[in-house]
Amino acid sequence: MTEAPATADDQRQAPPSRFGLSGKLLFLTVLFVMVAEVLIYVPSIANFRLNWLADRLAAAHTAALVLEAAPSGMVPDNLTKQILDSIGAKTVAMKMGNQRRMLAISENPGPIHHNVDLRTISRTEAVLEAMQSLFLCQDSDIIRAVGPAPMGGDFVEIVFEEGPLRHAMFRFSRNILLLSLAISAITAALVYLALHYLFVRPMHRLTANMVTFREDPENPARIVIPSRRKDEIGIAEHELSAMQRDLAAMLQQKSHLAALGLAVSKINHDLRNLLASAQLFSDRLSAISDPTVQRFAPKLMRALERAIAFCQSTLSYGQVTEPPPERRAVLLEGLVEEVRETLGLVPESPIRWVGAVERGLHVDADPDQLFRAMLNLARNALQALETRVPNDPGRDQLRITGRREGAVVVIEVSDTGPGVASRARTHLFEAFQGSTRPGGSGLGLAIAAELVRAHGGEIRLVDGTIGATFRIIIPDRAVELGARRGERARA
Repeated sequence: MTEAPATADDQRQAPPSRFGLSGKLLFLTVLFVMVAEVLIYVPSIANFRLNWLADRLAAAHTAALVLEAAPSGMVPDNLTKQILDSIGAKTVAMKMGNQRRMLAISENPGPIHHNVDLRTISRTEAVLEAMQSLFLCQDSDIIRAVGPAPMGGDFVEIVFEEGPLRHAMFRFSRNILLLSLAISAITAALVYLALHYLFVRPMHRLTANMVTFREDPENPARIVIPSRRKDEIGIAEHELSAMQRDLAAMLQQKSHLAALGLAVSKINHDLRNLLASAQLFSDRLSAISDPTVQRFAPKLMRALERAIAFCQSTLSYGQVTEPPPERRAVLLEGLVEEVRETLGLVPESPIRWVGAVERGLHVDADPDQLFRAMLNLARNALQALETRVPNDPGRDQLRITGRREGAVVVIEVSDTGPGVASRARTHLFEAFQGSTRPGGSGLGLAIAAELVRAHGGEIRLVDGTIGATFRIIIPDRAVELGARRGERARA
């Protein structure tokens, strides 16, 4: 039976590694210091070997001069042996001119295993031979070393066993190793403490805050408090804090919207019943023969029908269930007049109504949806004028204009109120964020924008005007030539 693959939640709940960031940092610091010490040790051991050989050759040259200065070359055997033992050599020889003289010999040295010429050896050869002496040679191997003779002669050479040189190299390596360990420990400790204080602790603080914030993202107390650092860590802290604040605000807004949706769903049923009852009463009013009743009853019925439709579509706001517009040629003057009547603006009202629509202007739109868009904009303007302090009945004005510009119809809804606050312009057409007045929800502008965009149009706030002016642009549909001919024939 195969095991199920680990899910994302399982991966998030995985326990943290014991070998955390601090342990990795300490391990890498020690490793890098040791690598650096190895790179330093290799040429150092080669240089130590050359210096050791040079010291022996210098001592051999001094001994050769002493032996050369002896009368008739008569040097007692015991003195010769002492001189050779002091320099650790089996033989000492020197070349002067074309003559190579063996100045001292203690015993038969045996076959030569290695030759070293300090006059011509390169760096690479010195390193390779040093590694060979350490790991491949034996203490009993015989080595012949040749060096310059600075005080007369062409060169001086000595023959000796490999053992003393290897032992000296091992002692040097041991000292280097101990020194490297001490340096590594001190460097690793200093680097670890510095990086732990500068990076590991802030990162641990950030990760711990992420974990606690994830448990309760709507709690403002869980938001990280940025430090005063100006480097990358400080930038990360500020960005994380800003992101957490935005996320917390968004979650609070979504919770608010969910609660609002629940409340709307609860009152939706009762509201529809009330409107249906009002519709029944309006049907009875239409049977009265009074001219005034006959004039206003159809408008009341249409208003109630729209109210019922609005109530039915309230829960679908923000989803993809908004019906597509049923577009047709609509006389704009009639829609504008209906907006005025719905708002209850009469000539005696303190707010002056101005309708300036081109005579006979038709717009290719869904009449109900365009009416809703203009009504929302006009109602927002009316509310802005009514709440303006001080109120000026002679100056307050609500104006709707309409004109055709080529293949588009331009509608403007303007007022002489206080205008739109700068803080509301960023989210002007977003629900619950773009309200233009205190206590508003911003739904009117959001609904108007959604309806206009469903027509392929554009809505925006016009700058540089008195009060607030919203411009709606509704383009005509692209109609094929055959369809136009059919419409003319039917006409």
